[in-house]
Amino acid sequence: MSKKLMAMLAVVVLGAGFVYKTVLAAPTEAGAEPKLQGVVYVLPKEFLVNLSDGRYAKFSVAVVLPETPEAHGEETPPEGYGPLAEEAVIRTVVVDVVGASTGDALTTAKGRSAVRRRILRRIERETDAEAKDVLFPDITVQ
Repeated sequence: MSKKLMAMLAVVVLGAGFVYKTVLAAPTEAGAEPKLQGVVYVLPKEFLVNLSDGRYAKFSVAVVLPETPEAHGEETPPEGYGPLAEEAVIRTVVVDVVGASTGDALTTAKGRSAVRRRILRRIERETDAEAKDVLFPDITVQ
């Protein structure tokens, strides 16, 4: 009797596993495209920028790159800077674009999106960095 009970229990457990796997579990697609194409490189130093309307913004910036930047040569970057070769140029672009913006533009999602697009266009135009997107992980406007 106990062998029959063990066999029935095994069938129930296997059946429950099959039902979970085929019906209840979230489907996973083999080879599904990742939502983020590339790596997120966060510029190490925060920004503190005077805005065109007399307010100021304190924020950090991240750039989506195709691969993780590596240090070039044996030269150590200045304190607060990372291995991205054109980081100083990117920081200049960010300060220029954000400094020309208003606090109202930076406090709305639509305004931040427009500022991010302007930064990305200037990075594409003025550097050899293959930036795919610009992000503001955190931002405070006063």
